[in-house]
Amino acid sequence: QVQLVESGGGLVQAGASLNLSCTDSKRTFSNNGVGWFRQAPGKEREFVAGINWNGGSTSYADSVKDRFKISRDRYKNSVFLRMSNLKPDDTAVYYCAAALRASFSRSTSDYRYWGQGTQVTVAS
Repeated sequence: QVQLVESGGGLVQAGASLNLSCTDSKRTFSNNGVGWFRQAPGKEREFVAGINWNGGSTSYADSVKDRFKISRDRYKNSVFLRMSNLKPDDTAVYYCAAALRASFSRSTSDYRYWGQGTQVTVAS
C-alpha cells in the first residue's frame, strides 16, 4: 500500500523559492500518477500540479504555471515540486496524492492515497 510523506515546507518571504518532496515509504507508487494539491484556510483543496507515471506528462494550475515545476525520480520513489517566485497567495497546506492509475487528474476524487501535508507560508 502506498504511504506518502511530504517535506520541505516552511515560512519564506515573497519572491523566495521552496522545494517540496513527496516520498512513498512503501516504495510502491512508481507506476502511479501523482498530483500536488493545496488547501488554504477556508478554501477548497485545489489542484496545483500533476505528473504521470514516467514523468512524460505534466500539467499545472494557471496560478502557478511558469513558477512551479513538478518532477519525479522513480528510483527514489519520490515526486518533487519546485516552487519559485512565491507569493502570499501560495500560502496553504500542500498535499501530494497518488492515483490508482498511471496518469494524473485534476480532481481530488481520482486519488486514493494522500500524504499528511506540509505547511507553506509566504510572508509579504
